[in-house]
Amino acid sequence: MGSVRKASAWLGLVEDSDERYYDDEYAEGAETGEAWVTDPRVRVASESAQEQGRRIATVSPDSFRDARAIGELFRDGVPVIVNLTSMEPSDAKRVVDFAAGLTFGLRGSIERVATRVFLLSPADTQVVSGEAAGRSTQDGFFNQS
Repeated sequence: MGSVRKASAWLGLVEDSDERYYDDEYAEGAETGEAWVTDPRVRVASESAQEQGRRIATVSPDSFRDARAIGELFRDGVPVIVNLTSMEPSDAKRVVDFAAGLTFGLRGSIERVATRVFLLSPADTQVVSGEAAGRSTQDGFFNQS
């Protein structure tokens, strides 16, 4: 199969007729209905993080209706990163207003991390900015004057 044909097949423009990419053993295993097994360390790590209160949620709402999920997570004491880049500007403004009221009511804080991305931190969470970390290195290893 030529390189142009391979590229076209990869993009889905032509039918891929080259059978050498298919593994018979894989196809047989898929037909048996064997379930994927998740690595148990993943579950243990998430459970210990939940027990120790070390969770951060990321929410990318599509509309204002998704604001409820943000409120429920924040009310449970979970810091929430809200990514509004996929929303219409009018709905994004409503979500920011909701988040500001939510953080005020529960004595948390809200700060802009990037354009249309916000961090909602509960009252018992300390946010360390990169600027504070950068000042501590000025007196340390990187200051060679």
